[in-house]
Amino acid sequence: MRLLVFSARDYDRRYLDLANHARAEPHAIDYTDAHLSADTAALAAGYEAVCVFVNDRLDADVLARLHRGGTRLLLLRCAGFNQLDVPAAIAQGLQIARVPAYSPHAVAEHAVALLLSLNRHLHRAFNRTRENDFRLDGLEGFDLYGKTVGVIGAGRIGATFAGIMLGFGCRVCIHDPLPLPADLLARGATATTLPDLLAASDVISLHCPLTPATHHVIDRHALAQMRAGVTLINTSRGGLLDTRAVIAALKAGRIGALGLDVYEQEEQLFFDDHSSSVVTDDVLQRLLTFPNVVVTGHQGFFTREALATIAETTLRNLDDYASGQLALRPNRLPLR
Repeated sequence: MRLLVFSARDYDRRYLDLANHARAEPHAIDYTDAHLSADTAALAAGYEAVCVFVNDRLDADVLARLHRGGTRLLLLRCAGFNQLDVPAAIAQGLQIARVPAYSPHAVAEHAVALLLSLNRHLHRAFNRTRENDFRLDGLEGFDLYGKTVGVIGAGRIGATFAGIMLGFGCRVCIHDPLPLPADLLARGATATTLPDLLAASDVISLHCPLTPATHHVIDRHALAQMRAGVTLINTSRGGLLDTRAVIAALKAGRIGALGLDVYEQEEQLFFDDHSSSVVTDDVLQRLLTFPNVVVTGHQGFFTREALATIAETTLRNLDDYASGQLALRPNRLPLR
């Protein structure tokens, strides 16, 4: 089958090509580094399948343009699908598949990396020592052992992060509408309400999908319930945070440290080089001025293991579509 991959970077090409060449009947894959939008949808004309990523636009207008061009299959090489208008895709008769589980360890470990970097001020210490400044002033952290870590969302990634924190000797409380995994409960994690989690936690990490119910789950009201000096980590979706409210909480000292791998207005910024241009996003630029904030560019998924799994699952979805078996797979959308 002919497949066009949008938002393709060198690593996407490398891993998809490796997975494709290992097949008995390889697909015909073309790549573009362009993001999918109304302006670029015409590039997919003649391709029955397209592959997209987290910041590609899949609204009703784009989906209609893809359908007119002959596209019948959307392959999401990611777990989340908040960028996709599912009802519009259903109306167009498009089939959709995603990568529901590539490596929960990759994202969970990145959340831990952000937490440790912020707690021990590694980002500041690195810059100091490169200038031969070996003072310790301002680099004081705290023992994670014995602290209370709140985890919002206990899916694969959230459960993995919670397990790591239990290994650090933390008290772990989890808010999730579904029952918690039995192994976490056996190890000492507790289920709790969101208000109780916000009030009790020294560290809060977000691991839930972006839905209407979770949009801005951390807003000014939630921030007001948190302990002063809390460390807040988000490696899930940017829209979980009301960023302006978070900035106000940073200025007031309500948030002691903030680690972000996602940002609610990242669509036009992340995965591209803007180092030689003026970034006009004043909210992001304000975030980057705080010494107790670390922002990474949506790299939580970026490990060898995760990239290999993403490529293989994406092409397996394409295989199954070509053979008429996609409807039998659990990663087919729409989810019901």
